[in-house]
Amino acid sequence: MEHYASKGQRVLLLAASSSGLNGEILPNGLNPIALVVLDEQLREAAPQTISYFGDQGVAVKVISGDSPVTVGAVATRCGVPGADEPIDARTLPEDQEALADVLEKHSVFGRVTPQQKRAMVHALQSRGHIVAMTGDGVNDTLALKDADVGVAMGSGSAAARAVARFVLLANDFSVFPSVVNEGRRVIANVERVANLFLTKTFYAVVLALVVGIGRFPFPFLPRHFTIISALTIGIPGFVLALSQNNRKAMSGFLRRVLRFAIPAGAITAIATLVAYLIERNADVPLDQARTVAVITLFTIAIWVLAILCRPMSWWKYVLIIAMVTGFIGTLSIPGMRNYFDLPLPDPRDIANAIGIGIVAAAIIEVGWRMTDWSIPQPATTD
Repeated sequence: MEHYASKGQRVLLLAASSSGLNGEILPNGLNPIALVVLDEQLREAAPQTISYFGDQGVAVKVISGDSPVTVGAVATRCGVPGADEPIDARTLPEDQEALADVLEKHSVFGRVTPQQKRAMVHALQSRGHIVAMTGDGVNDTLALKDADVGVAMGSGSAAARAVARFVLLANDFSVFPSVVNEGRRVIANVERVANLFLTKTFYAVVLALVVGIGRFPFPFLPRHFTIISALTIGIPGFVLALSQNNRKAMSGFLRRVLRFAIPAGAITAIATLVAYLIERNADVPLDQARTVAVITLFTIAIWVLAILCRPMSWWKYVLIIAMVTGFIGTLSIPGMRNYFDLPLPDPRDIANAIGIGIVAAAIIEVGWRMTDWSIPQPATTD
């Protein structure tokens, strides 16, 4: 039997007895009749999937009710680290701390009962691990229910499907990498777009507070925010939300967003107000001073967009160039310029607006690179 088990094959012994069964106790005088050897067929993508999770820093644990020798042999064929040292679950300690120590050191376990599977989940969770459990049988339901992420096979038992968070309808383990990447894309892009929107929120709040306290005309008309928001937030945010982004999901979403949005928004508001008030103190007409404020704000906002687009790729360059072209077109086409109420000031005033915007953008760039309010950069496959 050990010979077959060491090859990853399941071994069933058929025996006969003249005595009848008495509950779960085997009768005496059993006579072996035959060995039934069942070969395990690995899915082609199983080794690649296990390797993928290993590369992502996920510790793969194989737990089964089968013989430890059989489970270890199959796990070895899949490339599971530590599969050459399978553990018989009948020797595992009941104490949660001691069990967690064993689980940290070993990866393959056989003869595991349903209660032990559940205890393993709890032991790993007690060490701060996020535990995902896959299974298809009734004996997996306890662990599936208590795991942070329970995944059942579509062909599995109704009980397993009922308690699982996800059900793989195609029964294909190889879909896990694409599922993980899709989740990462959603989470990372939500964070990226949130930075765009919250940066605008903070500079709008600062502008409103300063104008309210200073009691001077607001630097923008509602239609000005329409063009700025469309070209630096709305259109780019829609495109970025659909882009590929495989950055690992991390805790601290709100902290990271606020660390970027608050200083970036404050710097944007201050620079815009400086450009606007310089024009007003120089007796530049109000509508032209507002155009200067719009140019300054757009210059900074487009740089913030460039920061959040990183790492750059060809289509992101195209996106930013298209937004800049759209803004220049708005200022250049008389009909668009009149609709958005953006009369052109003197070239010197336009240069001042762009210069102040570049200085503010440089400050944000330095802060993004040198301080802890920078944003973790994703690994993309654009």
